Amino acid sequence: MSVPDRIILASASPRRRGLLAQLGVQFEAHSSNVDEEPLPGESPTETQRRVTLAKAETVAVGVRGLRDQWVVIASDTTVLLDDAMLNKPVDEAEAWSMLRRLRGRTHVVQSCLVLLKHQADGEERCHLEILRSGVRLREYSDAEIAAYIATGDPFDKAGSYAAQHDQFKPVAEITGCPLNVIGLSLCRLREHLPHLPECERVCAAWFGRSCAEWQVSVE
Repeated sequence: MSVPDRIILASASPRRRGLLAQLGVQFEAHSSNVDEEPLPGESPTETQRRVTLAKAETVAVGVRGLRDQWVVIASDTTVLLDDAMLNKPVDEAEAWSMLRRLRGRTHVVQSCLVLLKHQADGEERCHLEILRSGVRLREYSDAEIAAYIATGDPFDKAGSYAAQHDQFKPVAEITGCPLNVIGLSLCRLREHLPHLPECERVCAAWFGRSCAEWQVSVE
């Protein structure tokens, strides 16, 4: 695909918007307002595929029929522990439960990335992939959990934590793409949109190391 005229992020997430802004990309951001609750019998991956495709399709409605080239980027991120999905906590008690379960353990941060592209030839193409990063949290104390919950930060985070939180600093180790843990893997995005700027400096700004130093695959 040649350079699109419009890049549209289908997300209300300030973290995803911030990552693209740090990359130096001109983009539009539109919230999709898609219901992210799993359907009965769905696996976590099935839920993410359905939700992320719905986000992309919902936002694409506003640009379909235009002749210019565009790409809609959608992503959904969750935390998987023992194959169970840990989404955003509904209250303080659930945040406590998640943070205690994750403490000192390794889990998977799994994202679904969808790119819906309108080509110069008029064709529309869809790319979907599942991305996984391994994350081990440190042995933080109950007092640290209480202080962190009091900040209000856990309540819009899958798994009830932000890897980048300056005070809590919950992460001991990451395997795989670290920006996937934040919510949008810029290095994978560049694989499909190679005109985008290099993302090494963005990764280093968040975690102190370049992307290449983290790239160990997680199955």
